[in-house]
Amino acid sequence: MLTFTSYTVENVRDPFGILSGKRYEFVINLDVPEEDELYEENGVSARVIVKVEDEEASIINYDLLETTTGRILDFDMEEDEEAALVLFCKEHLPA
Repeated sequence: MLTFTSYTVENVRDPFGILSGKRYEFVINLDVPEEDELYEENGVSARVIVKVEDEEASIINYDLLETTTGRILDFDMEEDEEAALVLFCKEHLPA
């Protein structure tokens, strides 16, 4: 099971007004156990784009990154990990 250790969130600007709803970019540091296939010695982070429209939040896209280098990892999260990620983002949306 993944543990979310810290995060940042920023509003993604839409200067032309062509996107519906609001977009936020989360960068979440993950604590991944050594025995997990996602484990990287330099740490793992998730960069997540969240869409909020009509009071509903959903993940549009996410990438797993090696924290220190920013290298994109070629892994996907398991369903339960994705569900936990969605919940975390919903709970930490800016007011």
